[in-house]
Amino acid sequence: MPDYNRRMFLRLTGAAVGAAALGAGTAAGATGDDSRFLVDLREIAKSDVPSDVEVIHDLSQVDLLVARGDASAVGSAAATTPDVTVYRDDAGPAVERPGPTASGKSRSHNHDGPATNTELQWDKRVQDVGDLTDKPGGGAFVHDTTRGAGTRVAVVDSGVYDAHPDLADVVDADLSANFTTDGMDFRPNGAGSHGTHVAGTIAATNSNDGPDGGVLGTAPETELLSLRVFSGVEGATGDTLAALVYAAEQGCDAANISLGYPAPYIDPEEYPELLAIREAYRRVAEYARSQEMVIVNSAGNDALDMDAEGVLSLPTEVEGIFGVSATGPIGYGWGGKHSDNEEKWLTGDRLDEEPTTPAFYTNYGSAVDVSAGGGNADLDALDGGVEGAERDLVYSTVNTVEEDGSVTAGYGWKAGTSMAAPQVSGAVALVRSLRPDASAEAVERLIQETASDAPGGAEYHGAGHLDLERLVERAA
Repeated sequence: MPDYNRRMFLRLTGAAVGAAALGAGTAAGATGDDSRFLVDLREIAKSDVPSDVEVIHDLSQVDLLVARGDASAVGSAAATTPDVTVYRDDAGPAVERPGPTASGKSRSHNHDGPATNTELQWDKRVQDVGDLTDKPGGGAFVHDTTRGAGTRVAVVDSGVYDAHPDLADVVDADLSANFTTDGMDFRPNGAGSHGTHVAGTIAATNSNDGPDGGVLGTAPETELLSLRVFSGVEGATGDTLAALVYAAEQGCDAANISLGYPAPYIDPEEYPELLAIREAYRRVAEYARSQEMVIVNSAGNDALDMDAEGVLSLPTEVEGIFGVSATGPIGYGWGGKHSDNEEKWLTGDRLDEEPTTPAFYTNYGSAVDVSAGGGNADLDALDGGVEGAERDLVYSTVNTVEEDGSVTAGYGWKAGTSMAAPQVSGAVALVRSLRPDASAEAVERLIQETASDAPGGAEYHGAGHLDLERLVERAA
């Protein structure tokens, strides 16, 4: 493991973690006539819910309603629970750095001129996903067998910018939807580029015809549904539950959620409403299984031992949700650590830490099913502005909003378990393209059985580190 400790982690995240954990707008403990809450239809009949209570989402499939109004007017206390605020995984600890626009050039990697965008995708190169530009050696690639055709993945996130040249033919606009109450569509609305970055990791097509090309996703022929549950870094649990139910009903093979309830909002003794929220996710996960959809979630970025007393990391610890921890390299083509030989630079020769090394921020414990590339960081180098230090993060599609309100497509680096989860969601699409009738449990089991050993063992990697080559070979 890199020599990073909790103090260094908190220095990176600063006040953001505290603000994100229980900030303004948190529904926990909220009261009044305009409060949002969940109604348990196993405790009260739907017909007995007062008419002046507004139903935001009817999730009768899982015996739940998402409502607004006076919760005290709805049966006993057991019949309702606050609609707790949920946060994107990058609300606090995710690391990110901007990159070039889709029409611009990347900075030079000092060997043969400006790096193409795919040269910065260590996560795809190490997995031999596709025949990336200038990748030396040739050989067999995962995409020689499958590119995910005939599958569908839901990105339950901050929205996907579908006008990005690498995502333009990927997102199904008719089936995509906004589950917030802000009145906008499924595209990003004040919530940054998190969902666009996730979408690129899953399904970017490398279609950009600009001077530096595009980026490549794990399953570029899968279809994405953009299901937006954030207007900013905060969202509502009820909106997320509704999006997951919808995704299952639309026949999605996987639903990618990179969200959670960060520290200190992890102790069910201090926050007993977390137990009701866990039950709500459990019902949704059970329903998703009945529709053969895999729910993939990021393990969280608090460097938490999820098996420790007083820790309930939601929704990762919910039965039926596939938890993914994060790994990443240190020294990917920066800091003088790499060889002057171009081939060795591209293949990650002489890294300080291998791409399978647990990331300094990742949660860990028995709720982790597998690990995947989410990016790592030398914080001193990042804080000090060392050129190229951001290359250890995951590089993917992003969108930025200009001062005049226009949106620009681009590329950028992010690190977090949010970046690891979509690696697995893309893997689900690859398996389903080869085995369309495989059950959700069979797909998950195949991913685990083909995972590779990695430093840190089961505590950090569950069954192991995602191995796409072994997975696709077995599925085929």
